Amino acid sequence: MKTDRFQAFSDGIFAILITILVLEFHVPDFKSGHLLAALLAQWPLFLSYAFSYFYVGTLWLFHHDYFSMLQRIDRNVNILNLLMLFSITLLDYPMSLVAEALTSGNRADMQAAFIVYDLVALFISATFYFMYLYLHHHQELKSTRVSNDFYAAIKFDPVRSVSIYGLAIVSTFWSVWLGALLLAGGIIFHFLAYLRMSNQLALSKGKSA
Repeated sequence: MKTDRFQAFSDGIFAILITILVLEFHVPDFKSGHLLAALLAQWPLFLSYAFSYFYVGTLWLFHHDYFSMLQRIDRNVNILNLLMLFSITLLDYPMSLVAEALTSGNRADMQAAFIVYDLVALFISATFYFMYLYLHHHQELKSTRVSNDFYAAIKFDPVRSVSIYGLAIVSTFWSVWLGALLLAGGIIFHFLAYLRMSNQLALSKGKSA
């Protein structure tokens, strides 16, 4: 398969997912003259949406830049990509759970919601690790413009994010808010890792030029 078809399909999935995220917004029930209060009461939805949108956007940037180094796609890359996209499309569900749990304020509900979000995020990071590993062992799929030291610089990033989400799960049993901070930290780590990967990719291409 050509890389442009591969990217087009993946971009379509990301676009659909982002659209689905915003569909969680609904006009709240309110009494006349109390719309502002009803909107402010939806802060958990706004917050969980903002983080989820940022997360999906970062994953799309990762996907776009990382796969730009490939010159062709084989069957196994397609299968791994489908698994990766499947894991990412699960994000809408924990986003809704977190919004509902924060609205209720129940500790047990918040624990369950954050743990589900952590598990999905951990699953996503694991799929990236398997993709990294497969492409490292199949250098023939990569563009000749990308030097071999590119993988060495980024190979532990998915492992680091899996570790963050694993720690978040454990911490949530002890402190919901510490678990929430670690979850947010994991999402922010993805963005920082993306910036580093993008810079490393540019340097790698420059070395092989």
